[in-house]
Amino acid sequence: MISFEPKELSTGKLHGYLLSAVAPRPIAFASTMDADGNPNLSPFSFFNVFSANPPILIFSPARRVRDNTTKHTLENVLATKEVVINVVSFDMVHQMSLSSTEYPLGVNEFDKAGFSMLKSDLVKPFRVAESPVQFECKVNEVVHLGTEGGAGNLVICEVVKLHMDEDILDENGQINQEKLDLVARAGGSYYSRAKKGFFEIPKPLSTLGIGVDQMPDHVKNSMILTGNELGMLANVEVLPTAEAVQEFLESVSEHHPNIKDANHRKKHKLAKNYLSFGDLDSAWKILLS
Repeated sequence: MISFEPKELSTGKLHGYLLSAVAPRPIAFASTMDADGNPNLSPFSFFNVFSANPPILIFSPARRVRDNTTKHTLENVLATKEVVINVVSFDMVHQMSLSSTEYPLGVNEFDKAGFSMLKSDLVKPFRVAESPVQFECKVNEVVHLGTEGGAGNLVICEVVKLHMDEDILDENGQINQEKLDLVARAGGSYYSRAKKGFFEIPKPLSTLGIGVDQMPDHVKNSMILTGNELGMLANVEVLPTAEAVQEFLESVSEHHPNIKDANHRKKHKLAKNYLSFGDLDSAWKILLS
């Protein structure tokens, strides 16, 4: 067994050990609004429930390890004292991951990740319509744990209203965990699906993915592709060129001779198959053909 005192490790190394060892962790998909009314959406896995009476949730938007900057979510809750915490089900996990991309201030992650904004009843931040459980919260206190990169900021939230999709409830009105189908965060690119175990999602690009809002209409409004698949497709920096699409079509002509003239439905089904193998490039070339 090897042993360390925290001071013997770089913050980045210690951060990685902590996230990999203390896992899986529930995800707070936090929707906030700045003082000017601009929405923001970001996931945090330093999160849990700590009290039922009063109902208290706590999540922590930590200071960035690499440059000691703070996240828009923290700045917003300090300014407005309100947040909506949405849970993350498997059906929305790729879109959730895309929303963690560090888009510039003022960019709406609801649009980038393809989520629907649902008006809250008692607070100003929007709910994520696709989330099966949403907690409208008032922020009671923010506890700053340090001033250096990696330091947490405990956002202590009191639930003032909760919303649940009736489809996740059993005959007794209780949450059916299998229907809820939550996902949790682990170290690196690993997640855990509550009813099936670990899986991986490539981390969002260090550059910026194009976002669902920049997709062609026939793709983002697809009747075939799921939200997760749109999230995968949106996490590319640029779309293939017309020349690259043509070269691809020529290379697969033996297996898909008439794909260029196929309707959107057929192309989307074929792209879906490529996505099942993680081949984003080929899926996009099919969709753009």
